[in-house]
Amino acid sequence: MPIINRIAGFQDEMTEWRHHLHANPELSYQEYATAKFVAEKLRAWGIEVTEGVGGTGVVGILRGNVDGERAIGLRADMDALAILERNVFDHRSRSDGVMHACGHDGHTTMLLGAARYLAETRNFAGRVAFIFQPAEEMGGADGGAARMIREGLFDRFQCDEIYGLHNWPGMDVGTFAVKAGPMMASGDSFEIEVLSKGMHAAQPHKGADVILTAGHLIVALQQISARNTDPLDSIVVSATQIHGGDAYNVLPNKVIIRGTVRAFSPQARAAAEPAIRRIVDGITSSTGASSTVSYAQQYPTLVNSQAAAKSAEAAALSIFNRVETNPPQTMIVEDFAFMLEGRPGCYGWIGNGPDDNGRILHSAWFDFNDEALPFGASYFAAVVEQQLQ
Repeated sequence: MPIINRIAGFQDEMTEWRHHLHANPELSYQEYATAKFVAEKLRAWGIEVTEGVGGTGVVGILRGNVDGERAIGLRADMDALAILERNVFDHRSRSDGVMHACGHDGHTTMLLGAARYLAETRNFAGRVAFIFQPAEEMGGADGGAARMIREGLFDRFQCDEIYGLHNWPGMDVGTFAVKAGPMMASGDSFEIEVLSKGMHAAQPHKGADVILTAGHLIVALQQISARNTDPLDSIVVSATQIHGGDAYNVLPNKVIIRGTVRAFSPQARAAAEPAIRRIVDGITSSTGASSTVSYAQQYPTLVNSQAAAKSAEAAALSIFNRVETNPPQTMIVEDFAFMLEGRPGCYGWIGNGPDDNGRILHSAWFDFNDEALPFGASYFAAVVEQQLQ
């Protein structure tokens, strides 16, 4: 196998770490036991540790056996999701309603594996920052990446470049995908409140029907992607919640619609909010209802720098059986995008094996594939030894 022999030698231990983390998941900003587990491992390997970065985040600093001016940041996320696990294996979640359904237990373990190897060998010049981030699932400005940066991540810990990865169901174990430029979408949210005085369902002529208005709005929002943006510039506008009404014979006085906007280009992203406001104003005016619109930009587009993507590709080619350099973009968002706004770097996808039997992200049947652990750990280590020669 192309993975680093020493890392392959402690694969069983990494599997034990991963199973421990999977069995003991913690939600965003509640990763106290996870952070303690990570910090204890790092200290045991002689790595300098700072806890409480961005709430429950942990940063480990390791110096190579040769002095150097440059530093590389490696990041893994630690939090779990509010999902009731349906798996029945021994390492299933012991916390009802909380589980690692996105593989952050595997990400944390792979970075720990790289840290152990690099602490043993120190075959590089300069410094490595091992960044264990909380609250990736919370996202946006309240999420872990943005908070760590606000609390001085890049001021306190030098990172000339930063690298991260995510497991990807449907890609074979032993494969890696990366591309320069936009790879994952921006993510914004909106809330539309449609208002009227409410009336008897048998007398709809006595006021504005907010249910009917909301129905028109949900359909009309689709014209943003179909008619208001360049057809070659991908954008998705999805209404994901609708709340209104309490009785079958009452037309309510309020309906709330919530949803998300995903895009790759700044132009498409910028066009969405004014288009939503124009559509809402037009339709509510036509039905006689009134409205308010709230819009929040949450995630920037994840953009890999050209140079870092080439470096990631080179490191991956030394480890993985196959490296895909032009994978399809995804409308899924990722708060590592905030870190890439602060420093040049690269985010890649590591194969997690078949996506059947519920092994898809955010599924109650998801489980990280332990066979991928040595590949990810070896990749992180290869990036450091390559970039800090």
